[in-house]
Amino acid sequence: MSAALPAYVAADSALPPAGLDALATAVLFLTGERRIAYANPAAENLLEMSRARLAGTAIGALFADARLLSAAIDHAVAAGTSYTEQDVELAVVGKGKLHVAVTVTPVAAGDVALAVELRQIDQQLRAAREERQLEQQQANRELIRNLAHEIKNPLGGIRGAAQLLERELGAPHLSEYTQVIIGEADRLQSLVNRLLTPHRVPAYRRINVHELLVRVKGVVQAEFPGVRIDADFDISLPDVEADAEQLTQAVLNVVRNAAQALATTSDPAIVLRTRVARYVTLSRKLHRLALEVDVEDNGPGVPPALRERMFYPLVSGREGGSGLGLTIAQTYVAQHGGTIDCDSEPGRTVFRIVLPFDAARPQAGGQP
Repeated sequence: MSAALPAYVAADSALPPAGLDALATAVLFLTGERRIAYANPAAENLLEMSRARLAGTAIGALFADARLLSAAIDHAVAAGTSYTEQDVELAVVGKGKLHVAVTVTPVAAGDVALAVELRQIDQQLRAAREERQLEQQQANRELIRNLAHEIKNPLGGIRGAAQLLERELGAPHLSEYTQVIIGEADRLQSLVNRLLTPHRVPAYRRINVHELLVRVKGVVQAEFPGVRIDADFDISLPDVEADAEQLTQAVLNVVRNAAQALATTSDPAIVLRTRVARYVTLSRKLHRLALEVDVEDNGPGVPPALRERMFYPLVSGREGGSGLGLTIAQTYVAQHGGTIDCDSEPGRTVFRIVLPFDAARPQAGGQP
C-alpha cells in the first residue's frame, strides 16, 4: 500500500480518503503533534481498539516501547520522504505484542502530517500455518475415523465375552475381574464415541454467542470454583450462524483446558472476550467481518514443545488428559469455516477463535 499511498493522499484530498477503509493493511494518519487523526478498519482490528477510542491519542502512548516507531517517524520527517523499518516489535498497552513492518510517509492534507502503515510480517506465516492446519485437520479426521471404527467392533466382542464369562464363573469374588474388563471396555467405547462425534454435519441456526459464552462460563465456574472467570463482551455484535451444540462444545473444551492449566497459578483468572475482526482471511476466503472469541488465562503458558502439536489428537500436556479436547474444538471450528490458534507466553495465553459472519450456511434454520 505504501507505494500507492500518494494516489490516496494528496494535498487537497478529503479525509478519510476513499479506498483506505477497504484495505487489509492497517493505516493511521497523524497530526503534526503525532496524534491519531484517522484509523482504517484494519488498524482498528490490529490494535483491538475502535476508531473513536484511537482518535486524538498520541501514537507513542499506544505502545509500551515505541522507540523504533518514533525513530522511523523521525527519519521520514527529516528526509521528507517515505521511510520503512522492516521488523519492529510493538507491545500494545494492555494487549499483546505485534511484529510489523512500519512505513511512514509525510503527507499534506489539512491537519494531517503523516501516514503510518503497519503490516504484520507474520501474515504469510499465518497463511502458511492455516494451510498446514487444513491439511492436518483432514489427516486427523481420516486417522480418527479409521482408528475408531477399527476399535469399535472388537470392543463390543470383549465386553460381551466378559459378561458371558461372569455368568459362568459362579464365584462372586471372581466377578471383580470381569467388572474391570467391562468397565474398561465401556471407557474405551466412550472414547471411541467422542472420536466419531465431531464428524456430524453441523445443524446451523442463528445464535447469540454471548448467551453461549455465559452458559460455558457457568459450567466451568461450577467445575473450577477457585478460578475467576471474567467477561469482556462487545454486546453490539450480531448473531452468528452456527451449530449451537458444536460451538458450545468447542468453546467449553478451550475454556476447560485453560482452567486445568491454572492448577498451579496463585491467582487463577480467565477472560472471555468477544470482538469484531475486519477483513480476515478464513479458509482461503476474505471476509469483511468476522466474530472473534478470545479465551485468555494468566497461567504458566503452553510448553514450547507442545505449541506446534497441541491440536493433534491424543497429544496432551496434562497427566491423565485424553488429548482430544483441543482436537475436537479445532474440528468444530473448521466445520464452521473458522480458525483457532494460540499465542502463549508465561503469564498470558490466548486461544483465539475466529468465525465468519457472512459465510453461506445452506442448513441455516430459524431462531434459537
